[in-house]
Amino acid sequence: MNHRRKLFAMMVLQFFIWGAWLPLIFGYLPSLGFTAGEQSWILNAFPIAAIVGMFFSNQFADRSFAAERFLGFSHLVGGAALLGLGFTTSFWPFLILMYVHCLLYVPTISITNAIAFTHMQDAQKEFGIVRMGGTIGWILAAWPFTFVFVDWAAVDAAAPRGMVAWIGEALKHPLTGDAAKAATRWTYIIAGGASLLLAAFARFLPHTPPRQTESTAWSRAFGLLLHPFVLVLWLVAFADSFVHNCYFNWTGEFLGSAAVGIPSNWIMPVMSIGQVAEILTMFVLGSVLKALGWRWTLVIGVLGHAARFFVFAHLAEQPWLVVTVNVLHGICYAFFFATVYIFVDAYLPKDIRSSAQGLFNLMILGGGALLANTLCPQIKDSYTNGAVVDWTGLFSLPMYVAIGAAVALAVMFHPPKQAVGEAAPGALPH
Repeated sequence: MNHRRKLFAMMVLQFFIWGAWLPLIFGYLPSLGFTAGEQSWILNAFPIAAIVGMFFSNQFADRSFAAERFLGFSHLVGGAALLGLGFTTSFWPFLILMYVHCLLYVPTISITNAIAFTHMQDAQKEFGIVRMGGTIGWILAAWPFTFVFVDWAAVDAAAPRGMVAWIGEALKHPLTGDAAKAATRWTYIIAGGASLLLAAFARFLPHTPPRQTESTAWSRAFGLLLHPFVLVLWLVAFADSFVHNCYFNWTGEFLGSAAVGIPSNWIMPVMSIGQVAEILTMFVLGSVLKALGWRWTLVIGVLGHAARFFVFAHLAEQPWLVVTVNVLHGICYAFFFATVYIFVDAYLPKDIRSSAQGLFNLMILGGGALLANTLCPQIKDSYTNGAVVDWTGLFSLPMYVAIGAAVALAVMFHPPKQAVGEAAPGALPH
């Protein structure tokens, strides 16, 4: 395999792991009997790991290990922790295993980006294609569960003849209620297996030696916030991450509610529609950046959230539209998050590249997610009367936050024509 194919496969496995367990955890934890406070502690493992990673894990990995070796070790231990999550329903073991996994997994997001950027000749052209592997990984993580969340007793009772009839019966008999929630443990088992596979595959990745970075690289990264354009993008990343995580906190339950009525075995595939669209947006990302520039590409990415939440809030009585609008997730991710990573690589100092990526992961994976996972259960309770959720009011909140973030970008984000401390990064308009 050449380098690009290896990097692509690395991204497939990296995001398969995350995509396998994240979408359904928000409904799974209450089914285990965990209190709201216990759920928050578990859900916040990922953002807390992102914050810890900014100051310790990323710096330690940058200076001490070849990136591919750190990746292999992290997924070996983190994969074992994921497998353990599939076999425990007690709070403390679940909490400890989740923190072990997240503390090791989150730094590998920056590490995989660093490996990819190190072995690309033209990041603006190549990163979108390589990162598309992560999108495909997330999609692949969703669709097998169409057949995991199936009432096989009902399928056997129907006695279908032939493969086509068997598949038809499987799709017609999704698990419901407690049985569907109990089957969610398989998301951790499958994710753990993928993590162990990536640990083995890391041995075949191109060698990426440790960087000769300063021990205070993280403080230099924070110093970049003295540049107004970096600060504006950093704060908007916080707001957009909050909005993005509102989607994951609420959408699974929303799709399965009486308001929309998606069967349990189709919820993850429906939520993966956005990743299918993301493949197309990754293909055109380079062209869009050249045509529109950094600012307007980022603005469109943020407004994608606002449009999707508008449909959720006001057009839930049209299930086909609720399902279809998930294609905007591709624009939300590629035009904002992926563009942020490319921008950081193009504009910020190369000798602290991982720390600069970590600076933004602090908001994208840390601060915004931490705020959402802490507040979303409480916000949802405030819009719930008995068993009835006011989805219109609930989804209007992140919609307005997204609109405000897009306006802030349009008005205040003005990157210079040359990179920080270096020659001009290229001819992209700003």
